[in-house]
Amino acid sequence: MSTIPPPRHGPGPPFPMNAPLPSLVERLDRLLPQTQCGQCGYDGCRPYADAMARGEAGVDHCPPGGDAGARALARLLQVPARPYDRRRGQHKAPQVAVIVEADCIGCTKCIKACPVDAIVGGAKRMHVVLEPLCTGCELCVPACPVDCIALLDV
Repeated sequence: MSTIPPPRHGPGPPFPMNAPLPSLVERLDRLLPQTQCGQCGYDGCRPYADAMARGEAGVDHCPPGGDAGARALARLLQVPARPYDRRRGQHKAPQVAVIVEADCIGCTKCIKACPVDAIVGGAKRMHVVLEPLCTGCELCVPACPVDCIALLDV
């Protein structure tokens, strides 16, 4: 026989009281910009979050997160705040990739380079970027042999 919990009244937590709290890795990952660009030295945001949680990486490795992101990570980890390491890359406004259709040769190299599968198309066919999925990581740009990918500010 199961019991139905009584209804909650008034403000309460946004999750059931018996729900597990997000792990430190999940909380760190949520603070990261999810560009999956690899500028931090890891294969994506989640591996970087995992390394920070283990104490193997500093909070200053993420150029897309900028100084504000580094401060937020430091606050969560309760370590001194530091500006992001500018040797790793430049902090930029959010961007999205766009393929110049007339120049695309359908080589699929950009598709293979995209860490979030935001580019679709077939071999020897024009490709297109699914803008809502694009993180602006820029990894498709150097992969393109005909320089037909532009990055636009969002």
